[in-house]
Amino acid sequence: MTAKITFFPVGNGDMTLVRLESGRTLLIDVRIRAAADDPEDDETRDVAKDLRDRLDRDADGRLYVDAYLQSHPDADHCTGLQKHFHLGPPADYSKKEDKIFIREIWSSPIVFRRADKTLPLCEDAKAFWAEARRRVKRFRDAKDGAIIHGDRILILGEDEDGKTDDLTAILIKVDETITKINGATEATFSAVLLAPLPKAADESEEDALAKNRSSVILQLSVTGDKVANACLFLTGGDAEIAIWERLWKKHQKKPGVLAYDLLQTPHHCSWHSLSSDSWSELRGKAKVNPDARAALAQAHKGAVIVASRDPIKDDDNDPPCIRAKREYEAIATDARGEFVCVGEHPTEDDPEPLEFEIGNHGLTRKLKRMTAPAIITGAIGGQPLRHG
Repeated sequence: MTAKITFFPVGNGDMTLVRLESGRTLLIDVRIRAAADDPEDDETRDVAKDLRDRLDRDADGRLYVDAYLQSHPDADHCTGLQKHFHLGPPADYSKKEDKIFIREIWSSPIVFRRADKTLPLCEDAKAFWAEARRRVKRFRDAKDGAIIHGDRILILGEDEDGKTDDLTAILIKVDETITKINGATEATFSAVLLAPLPKAADESEEDALAKNRSSVILQLSVTGDKVANACLFLTGGDAEIAIWERLWKKHQKKPGVLAYDLLQTPHHCSWHSLSSDSWSELRGKAKVNPDARAALAQAHKGAVIVASRDPIKDDDNDPPCIRAKREYEAIATDARGEFVCVGEHPTEDDPEPLEFEIGNHGLTRKLKRMTAPAIITGAIGGQPLRHG
């Protein structure tokens, strides 16, 4: 099976599906708006159908994802979760409702606690957090250690005050590598956990909350045509400047964990991931933070940088920010790659899922509407986008 990474056109939000050569799937965030559920009365893309068309059914007839990662609990990363996904014990699954079954959840309790202290959680975020706690309790109660599909959870990052000390079997610490999906070793995939970071030694909790927009950050390594590491995919939710600055200071001597062939721009191409200056107030005088930019500039040859949001305009908005787009375009140009906005693919008026196939030469972007071979190349001579 060909490995693929698909970015769905969900407006100003994230929903990304990783399908591995083994057939296993990892869904990162979800945003299915009410308008997307009513295609007859609204032109919003029916991304629920797009997603369902890309999923398999299990022996019980349930559409499923092997793992679902909630990078952080903002509404634009979890809208539609309750309506379209089964939450609760596997035995309560309703075939009539035909929701998507989540075999394993990937959750970061410290991200949720930080978010809950700064802004009220939306109903979908509360539902996810309740489901994560249910699965943790199920793990703790399983004396024989046997956990079935639909009850599994992977905890990303240690929680505060020792709350995860007894969860070592399902805990991934920062800088550790994920090698299993849904409890099974996955030979065609691995992922390094880069964040959430604990508060710095010189920070108070209040300072940490003010400076950090916490999200899970992963560097995924995906096999293509049986070639390991054919694609490195860096994804970081809405992580902002404080996180990227710290990551560069931590890893600058060995920056390989920040390298990528495919980058999903953090916080939907926000200037706040690259600078502490206000774009709307300073415009051209706003300065890039060199450490944050360096962390986000570890592009391999032919790398693709993807902004998951609506079309980006030259205005005061942030996100998306035109200045951030220009920085990412410069990074992509230096790597002889490209910058792509999901909301502009293939056109602003009618965006569709942005899909990449991963082969032994790296990434190939598919364009269904082209009459010629549907490939966008990143190197001279018609070769697929790839890293050197």
